[in-house]
Amino acid sequence: MGFELHPDLARDGIYLGRFSLCQVLLINDSAYPWFVLVPQRKNIRDTIDLTESDFDELWAESRALSVAIMKVFEGEKLNVAALGNITPQLHLHHVVRFASDPAWPGPIWGVQPLTPYDEGRLFEIRSLITAAKIPGFTDQ
Repeated sequence: MGFELHPDLARDGIYLGRFSLCQVLLINDSAYPWFVLVPQRKNIRDTIDLTESDFDELWAESRALSVAIMKVFEGEKLNVAALGNITPQLHLHHVVRFASDPAWPGPIWGVQPLTPYDEGRLFEIRSLITAAKIPGFTDQ
């Protein structure tokens, strides 16, 4: 059996597309522009579990996504983290932060319940990401 997305990520994430290694998810929380890269590899818990070439590719994809989302959302700060204490499948969070966001300047986890996107805003974010023409990204 091949790669399967962890149920927590499937529940909270909205598939936007992929790079050669990673799926790109938007976390369904309208309080933050919050994206997750998930390497499409079986049984990977930490970055050190990746092959050397996959490790390099993860960080190249992370940089491409990071540059694009900071430009698109005009962020003040970008938080990138791979925690995995609750959801063990390797996933790399990318959260665009603003001094005006509900958790600033602290971490976003546990501050408030997820606030799902409405269809209009979700369509807008999909359009912005597609229009950003992120190198190596496809919305398929």
